[in-house]
Amino acid sequence: MTTDFKPFEANDNAKILVVDDVPENLSILFDFLLGNHYQVLIAQDGEGALEVLKVEEVDLILLDVMMPGLNGFEVCEQLKTAPSTREIPVIFMTALSDTADKLKGFAVGAVDYVAKPIQQEEVLARIHTHLTIRQLQNKLAWQNQKLNDSNQKLVKKNQELEEKNAELDAFAQTVAHDLKNPLGNILGCCSLLHENFSVKDSKSAKELEFVNYIDQSAHKMQDIIESLLLLAGTSKTTEILIERVDMRSILNMVSFRLKPLIESTQAQLIYPDKWPVAHGYAAWVEEVWINYISNGLKYSGQPPILTLGAEELAHEIKFWVKDNGAGLTEEQQARLFTPFTRLHRKQAEGHGLGLSVVEGIIRRLGGCAGVESEVGQGSLFYFTLPKYAPEE
Repeated sequence: MTTDFKPFEANDNAKILVVDDVPENLSILFDFLLGNHYQVLIAQDGEGALEVLKVEEVDLILLDVMMPGLNGFEVCEQLKTAPSTREIPVIFMTALSDTADKLKGFAVGAVDYVAKPIQQEEVLARIHTHLTIRQLQNKLAWQNQKLNDSNQKLVKKNQELEEKNAELDAFAQTVAHDLKNPLGNILGCCSLLHENFSVKDSKSAKELEFVNYIDQSAHKMQDIIESLLLLAGTSKTTEILIERVDMRSILNMVSFRLKPLIESTQAQLIYPDKWPVAHGYAAWVEEVWINYISNGLKYSGQPPILTLGAEELAHEIKFWVKDNGAGLTEEQQARLFTPFTRLHRKQAEGHGLGLSVVEGIIRRLGGCAGVESEVGQGSLFYFTLPKYAPEE
């Protein structure tokens, strides 16, 4: 809920209520305050002061303590219990010098005392001080209200964003799952057509070329769907099993999955003799290697030469794939981990969605992912994972 509250400016034609049962005192203070550019209202007793405050808003009250009927203490008590007047600073005017009386005044809500007979310059100084304090309190309340309004708007925006993200995740999941079955049918049909064509017949050879194209396109679509499902899964999964990962075993599975691509590109993969042990989630780490190595096989030199390695840092381990490709410009590196960004438009696929999946996975595992590259010198794609620390 927003507020139209305007911070009070000290001495900005402030309105002061003077309450005293002695007409001479009222007259002196009225003329003096009016001459110092304040608006002045007067009341001759406590009841009159309360009546004035029912119809007028004031910025400060000068209140006599000893009055017939309601005395100053009783008036102040009533003021501090009413929401419309509790914030108005009250300065007591009194000839009482006893400490107990002063403490009583502060107890009922007064902010200050001035002694009678009144010293005009002292009254002026105390009025200015307490109006300034009120101004600062007023501004602080106003700023707090603005901050609260902004926070409420931010909470609402975040809620709307979470709802939209949930809808988008649900949509992506639904679309991806709905596409998998018909895509599987297409791949199955391609397999049957391969069996029925004879490469010796020129007509069949041409048709087989089209079947191969359909088969390749379907596999690309399958990769995209799997990436979408994995990307959605990394953002939605709340509990994952973080444990010691056996990097050699993971890379054996990666080599098995990428065997056709490795053989077709005649690639050379160079592995270290030993892998340091890290914390992670094996299924996700496998997908990171799949993305890095498959991109290296597609976009490195001819033939591709990929060097895999690891380096132990203070609290984490840096794993990498170094390729013998053309390298990337700084602008390409800056865009590389953005979802659906393609850097190699002339080639079949481009980095596309895969590296955004990598970034999402590694962030969830407590590490970071990136690239180090120089045009003409190839690229080094890396990710970090926390070191494995066995329990004592």
